[in-house]
Amino acid sequence: MDILDPAALECLAALVDEGGFERAARRLSITQSAVSQRLRALETQVGQPLVVRSRPLRLTGSGQILLRYARQMQALHADVSRELGERGHTHERVPIAVNADSLATWVLPALQVLVDSGVSLELVVDDQDFTHEWLREGRVLGCVSTVSEALRGCRVTPLCVMRYVAVASPAFVGGQLGTAGLHRGNFAQLPFVVFNRKDDVQAQWVARAFGLPAPRLQQRFVPSAEAYVRAVALGWGIGVAAWPLVSRQVERGELQVLHPHVTIDIALHWHQWKLLGDAGIDSASGGRASLLDRIGAALASGARGLEPMLL
Repeated sequence: MDILDPAALECLAALVDEGGFERAARRLSITQSAVSQRLRALETQVGQPLVVRSRPLRLTGSGQILLRYARQMQALHADVSRELGERGHTHERVPIAVNADSLATWVLPALQVLVDSGVSLELVVDDQDFTHEWLREGRVLGCVSTVSEALRGCRVTPLCVMRYVAVASPAFVGGQLGTAGLHRGNFAQLPFVVFNRKDDVQAQWVARAFGLPAPRLQQRFVPSAEAYVRAVALGWGIGVAAWPLVSRQVERGELQVLHPHVTIDIALHWHQWKLLGDAGIDSASGGRASLLDRIGAALASGARGLEPMLL
């Protein structure tokens, strides 16, 4: 196959990022007609459709393959710009997917050094069990995920273990739980605060605490890590939250840990695409780390800071 047009690949990535032709054209400062022409030319070159022109716009299997290639080209362009000393002059955004609890606790401080050096990051938030789908589809170049096995064409690095505990407000404990506390006979009648419909850590905790397979819970959804903790502190229900997210509230007496001996430990890993010619960091040879390697190293360093915070 002939060399693919970088401008056409850029159009494909912009279409996915922006969700349509009009917004992609604005991002690239070209006309919608030019976006369509570049996409058609790319489809003609590979001999396959790449985009399903629907709402929302979707990629075909071939489109996902080329999107991964386009992402790699974006990351390589950012690396070259950095090595040439073009700090702040590249407009390439590096998309990575992270889970909300990590984003609310340790990810931002970990990535600060990269932001200070001029790296443009785009953080995509999803449940830790689903972030790797963003990577598989080529929508991001790296992700923080519970998946421990590397996807094809990727490298994986262990990060940390996030420990989850059950908590409730003192008013909720004194009012709705009473002297009997939370037990096998009353959990189904009590509300649990849940992040979103993908979040099953509350059910995992109940199953472990009371030896029940697939327990059914009364759920109240709050899809924000910070607002989630606030809702639990206000008495909306029982929460099962990452310890780094609630440790201060527990210390201040705003939340109480329920059944402290029952915890859910979730191991997180960093996945990244292997870029063209990428063999990983070779410190012995003195080679310079790629941008994705630097992101992975920063996240690994930040994650290590969580170890003293585990119960």
